[in-house]
Amino acid sequence: MTIKIDMLRCFSAVAEAGHLSDAAARLGRSPSAVSVMVKQLEEHLGAPLFESDRKSRLTPLGAEVFELARAQLAQFDEAVNAMERSARAPGGIVRIAAVPSAAGALFDEVLTYLQSHYPQVQVELRDADSQAVLEALVRGVVDIGVASGQPTLNQIHQEPLFQDKFGMVAHVDHPLMVRAEPLDLRDLANAPCLHNDLARQHGIDPGARSGATVHNTLSLIALLRTGKWVTVLPESVVRLAPGVLGFRPVTGLSQQREVSLFLNQRAPLPDVVADLANRIRQIHL
Repeated sequence: MTIKIDMLRCFSAVAEAGHLSDAAARLGRSPSAVSVMVKQLEEHLGAPLFESDRKSRLTPLGAEVFELARAQLAQFDEAVNAMERSARAPGGIVRIAAVPSAAGALFDEVLTYLQSHYPQVQVELRDADSQAVLEALVRGVVDIGVASGQPTLNQIHQEPLFQDKFGMVAHVDHPLMVRAEPLDLRDLANAPCLHNDLARQHGIDPGARSGATVHNTLSLIALLRTGKWVTVLPESVVRLAPGVLGFRPVTGLSQQREVSLFLNQRAPLPDVVADLANRIRQIHL
């Protein structure tokens, strides 16, 4: 017997719900049918995935299989959705992902350009952190990417797009923003300063006394809007909240962020991608 996607889906639903009947209701199937799928998966693996028949606790093997199953289901569902979207788009689809600091200006220009030059082509836009953009490019689910860094990726063309410098980002009325004296790292270390992944990726850690790390850019901006916090970010991030957030250079921060344009050479619409890439190079990001 081979492992089927239906087995993984039923097992994952039970693991998430912690109860067979709840999982069955979610899947729109009978509890007995779901139970059979889970049992077949356990028989194939030769070991139990749950500690008891109540299905409320995973075994160590079950926890490992759960993580693997979730990843495979997400990839499978993404592929199916992509096929269905392509079938509904006779002119084809162009898929673009960009870091949030570039997405605002980029997406507006891309949509306007596509509507005027390629009205039959649909477009999918997503903003994500650099690692997620690069992973999507490698998996082939994105045709054009804008992300930090200059990694070498198989069948992905990469070229520098723009640079911006790191400094302090805070509400325009924050005391450190309006202070006349120059800022240095000690000022950030003594302030309620939030950590973030982008700064850490560039080796920047101002020694924030808050001890808090904010992974999501929108959440980070929401906290900065309160006027209580500061953080270290590239200057271009300020454009996500113009008039609310400000940027100040910080003595001791010499790093710059290199943002690159990535083009997937396996894109199904290479001519459209190449034309869009030329348009993106002209946009002031």
